Amino acid sequence: MRRPPDTTGPIRPRLPSPVRDVADPWLADRGVALRLKRDDLIHPLVPGNKWRKLTPNLRAAVERGHTRLLTFGGAYSNHIRAVAAAGAAYGLSTVGVIRGDELAGAPRNWSLARAEAHGMELAFVTRSAYRETLRGLGEDDPGTLRALEERWGRAYVLPEGGTNVLAARGAAELVAELSDLPDLPALGPGDVVCCAVGTGGTLAGIAAGLPPGARAVGFAVLKGAEGYLEREVAALHERGWGRAFANWRIEHGYHGGGYGRVPAELEAFAAEFEARHGVRLERRYVAKLLWGVYGLVEQGELARGSRVTAVITGPPDPEPGRAAGVSRGCGGA
Repeated sequence: MRRPPDTTGPIRPRLPSPVRDVADPWLADRGVALRLKRDDLIHPLVPGNKWRKLTPNLRAAVERGHTRLLTFGGAYSNHIRAVAAAGAAYGLSTVGVIRGDELAGAPRNWSLARAEAHGMELAFVTRSAYRETLRGLGEDDPGTLRALEERWGRAYVLPEGGTNVLAARGAAELVAELSDLPDLPALGPGDVVCCAVGTGGTLAGIAAGLPPGARAVGFAVLKGAEGYLEREVAALHERGWGRAFANWRIEHGYHGGGYGRVPAELEAFAAEFEARHGVRLERRYVAKLLWGVYGLVEQGELARGSRVTAVITGPPDPEPGRAAGVSRGCGGA
């Protein structure tokens, strides 16, 4: 049997990930301290929350004797690329079910090309079939699992975004790293740990791991997800910890119009932040997170005396020139 993945394997993560203080006079005038938890620097191929969420699932797959991972995502899914890279590193075959059958005959974008370069088999399905499959998996429908197995053989199935109880538990380890920082006060009242929310796994783990008094705030990147994301996080808490947590909430006013949408106001904010602080921002998740943090400070919802830790869950997309190189089959970071 294969050895379960660990930090001595072919992928050697940078853990704990760095924490960087942001010196911002505007925030300082309002009595708010901001620091960045740089999970984007954990590993170039499996960065950020993807490493934290994937590791316990890779371990479970190997321990159960699986040789294939099967998962789901869109054309630019960070999760799809991470599964492809991690699977290749640990000798597991991978299948990515991709939303949108119209993409099957089109030239591969840089993201899908990178997944294929790591050996992932891509299967393009209609958007309706994609939704039906995810719905069946969410309802633990045996027919859905049987259909997947008939098509691809026995596989360890990871949900869209990689979010399940194991993933949420992996995300909770981030809080332990923040609690162990030398020469800094431990997390407690006044601490707010913030992250972007796509499927809810990272937020669920952070909230479950926080000590008394600290809070978690998630910023939805999806439009119209009020209630749905809250139910997802609450369900993860119930399944993973057997209890509810009252120390978290989700903000829905900073999605910028929906997933993948980057309105001019958000782009201007991100460009200014990059210029002032020298940190490039991924736009679909990270920029919306920080946009939301500054928005809550401006509204007075992050009060004077707050210490905000913003989790940078992933790196920016490649520069146009590098992206073009990847689309020709380059498998580099």
